[in-house]
Amino acid sequence: MFKSVNSNWDATYDVVVLGFGGAGATAAMFAADNGAKVLIVDSAPEGHEGGNTRYAGQVISTGSDLDDLRDYYDDLAKPLSYDKELMETYVKGLYDMPNFLKKYLGVEPFIMADHPDSGVSKALAFMRHEYPELRGQKTHDLVTVHEGVADSALWKNLRQQVLDRSDMIDVLYETPAEHIYQDPYIKSVIGVEIKRDGKSVKVKANNGVVMATGGFENNQEMVENYLGETSLNPIGSLYNKGAGVKMAQDVGAKLYNMANYESYGIFHGLTPKPEAGQRSQFLPFDWPAFHQGSLMVVGDDGTRYFDENEMHRHGHIQNHGQWRVPNAQIHPYVIFDEKKYQELKNDKVAPYPEFLNFVEKADDIKGLAKLMGVKPKTLKNTIKDFNRFAKKQYDAAFHRDGDTLTAFDSDGPFYAIAMVQGLLNTQGGPVHNAKTEVLDPDNNLIPHLYAAGELGSLMGRKYNGGSNLAENLIFGKIAGENAATPKAQVQEPTIDANLGTNEGTSNNTNTLGSDAVEEKFETADNQYIGRSTAGMGNEVVVRVTVGNNGNIQDVEVLKESESEDYGQKAIKELPKEIVAKNSVDVDSISGASASSRAVKEAVTDALKQAEINVN
Repeated sequence: MFKSVNSNWDATYDVVVLGFGGAGATAAMFAADNGAKVLIVDSAPEGHEGGNTRYAGQVISTGSDLDDLRDYYDDLAKPLSYDKELMETYVKGLYDMPNFLKKYLGVEPFIMADHPDSGVSKALAFMRHEYPELRGQKTHDLVTVHEGVADSALWKNLRQQVLDRSDMIDVLYETPAEHIYQDPYIKSVIGVEIKRDGKSVKVKANNGVVMATGGFENNQEMVENYLGETSLNPIGSLYNKGAGVKMAQDVGAKLYNMANYESYGIFHGLTPKPEAGQRSQFLPFDWPAFHQGSLMVVGDDGTRYFDENEMHRHGHIQNHGQWRVPNAQIHPYVIFDEKKYQELKNDKVAPYPEFLNFVEKADDIKGLAKLMGVKPKTLKNTIKDFNRFAKKQYDAAFHRDGDTLTAFDSDGPFYAIAMVQGLLNTQGGPVHNAKTEVLDPDNNLIPHLYAAGELGSLMGRKYNGGSNLAENLIFGKIAGENAATPKAQVQEPTIDANLGTNEGTSNNTNTLGSDAVEEKFETADNQYIGRSTAGMGNEVVVRVTVGNNGNIQDVEVLKESESEDYGQKAIKELPKEIVAKNSVDVDSISGASASSRAVKEAVTDALKQAEINVN
């Protein structure tokens, strides 16, 4: 649909990138390196940009044999059809991924096959070959920007690449894109409308617009319409609300993969149900104690609906030979008895001990059924059947390993944890070709419009971890390079009396400035500024006051963007503990290891400037 322009452009850029996540950052980086003046806009505030790339595990797919990679991703896509040229471009990008990281991100890639004894490699062995029964699976591997995962390291590198090009790239936070402007006759994309400080701003794009806004995980209407579910909760960015899908529809783009999504968490992707509006916890599912014994998961009617000991594949579990994300229950629960509760409570290697903070207790089965909203008779029969299976060491319902079955106590108390299906990311969006050019329903190009990342992902029926981050880099690069290519200027028609014929050139200096500038902080005598990027947000900045005797008198957090849950607990508590102990050698806050590390690293940075022993 053509969106008319009723006044002159407010700014002009060569390339406009919609979304400052992994794909958007990559596109902006390569567009700038090809001589384009670039604007990136993102709906999130500073410190929360990054889309799902910020929250992902930071592992990237790769492989050492091109033919095997072709076979593996062909089998992953089946039985769905796909664009052969698009897939070939992707697979070649996977094969070259270590070189990409070294050449463009300036890192020595950590290839897990080359480090079999690393704890990281061992922990992710299951994900390196997530579908071991498929052709070519042996070559599939994972690579990271360093020996570490789930620490935003890839995102931080990409963000810094953008900041290092501040002379060519402007970044605007809390500035959502709302419309794409097209020439009404030849349908070329000529600009965008963004919302800045509550006002509409029209930005001309001389050479191209890159759509990299991610999926629609936090848009309940789209989740219901496209996924057919009502109770999925985002694990990643809360700012992925489907704006790209809407804008793609507005310009007549063809959509695909709209029903495909990934999940993650305990069991088949369940997470403790958070407060409304909060992200679900990104939980590991390799907690042995939580998959065996007198413990089960029940769905909306109080009955079991899967094997609780089965290893899922990004939320997919077996369904008559196929791997599918199961229908999301509206109010699933984990239930267990007193002996299992005590076992979990005393588990010294529990990866997420805070899990038990969500526990609800009932004295008997009737009380347990009431708090879960199920029929007591149904729940009683479910436990009765489970106990019979445990006695025979054979699960006749879902074939859970008999060795993992332990009968529930006949008497209470009983325990329950309300769960929700975690929504890792959606894959649907506009169809694009191997050049990332967006297509209409007749497979014609929509000129000067490009798409990359999870918005219109190639990933279909089955998904191997690391594939989307690889897609961000591979197609982000292609989108940035192609969008930067100078285009013949479109003579814009006069839509009404207020519209001029703004042709614009690459030399146009009418830009909007950038939010991504380094802030200055004041200090008095014996005060020092320390910085760290080790948290899950952007930069943590502290001001440390040191006494004449060298003691730490005060630690003030001047800037941070850590998560509102455990991250904020670290921000509030650690500075006081550091002052009280006169040392950064304090315990990290449980559940906030990255935020704790950032606070301590920032204080250490400040103390080094004061030439004080940090311990």
